Amino acid sequence: MKMKIGFIIWLSFLLCISSSSLSASLASSSSGNYKDKVAVLMYHHVHDKDTSSSTISTMQFRDQLIYLKSKGYHFIRLHEFRRFMEGGQVPANAVLVTFDDGYQSFYTFAYPILKELSVPAVNFSITNYFEQDSPQIPHLSYFQINKMMNHSPTIDIQCHTHNLHQKIGEKSAMTYIDKNLGRQASQIHQTRIVEDTSACMNILKKSGVDEADSISYPFGIYSKSLFPLLNKAGIKYGFTTKPGLVTRKQNKLELPRINAGSPGITPQVLHSLLKKRA
Repeated sequence: MKMKIGFIIWLSFLLCISSSSLSASLASSSSGNYKDKVAVLMYHHVHDKDTSSSTISTMQFRDQLIYLKSKGYHFIRLHEFRRFMEGGQVPANAVLVTFDDGYQSFYTFAYPILKELSVPAVNFSITNYFEQDSPQIPHLSYFQINKMMNHSPTIDIQCHTHNLHQKIGEKSAMTYIDKNLGRQASQIHQTRIVEDTSACMNILKKSGVDEADSISYPFGIYSKSLFPLLNKAGIKYGFTTKPGLVTRKQNKLELPRINAGSPGITPQVLHSLLKKRA
């Protein structure tokens, strides 16, 4: 009888160990499990009253970040991303959080959550709105940018053009060439791109940005003819809206991102998107 009881205890112990190992294995397999890649997440507007296809609530934003952390993703800073693109290493399941447009909601709603969870982020801002009010949604001010960067070195501000965030038909102001200008059209366009991008870089530096070298394309519209012009103005990295994970093999001015900033993207959906792209 004693031998039987001892056997049952021993068997229960083995089952307990096996169950723990299986749980650990399942937890490990639930992460994205990618290496030498970076998932660049794209957001626009975090707000609890405004609604749109590119607006999410503070609860959704916080839940996404907490869930990804629980699944073994590692959030990195822009300087770590740069180092990776130049041949350096990043943690497995690396994630870079980015925002487009430079809305004031980044300071009011997103920044407190980022700070609370120690998550770095980059905001691609329209620098023209640093100096004048936006006609629509309020944008970041010099004061707000300086306060964030002084208190949280993990927050970075980069370029979303200075004054070319407009659509002209199916093109953006960055890619539109006015044929009515005749033979001068192409040269005028090239000069406009270099001057606008240079203005964006200069204002970012004036705002306290140490290294201004990255842009996200308005509306995700770009052309390869822009690349030498952007390089001339000091841009090294260009972020698109094309879905995918970043590898070192990709053109540095044609980097993909994963849209995480739409209302239907729950934490679980975002995790699935990352696993699919990985």
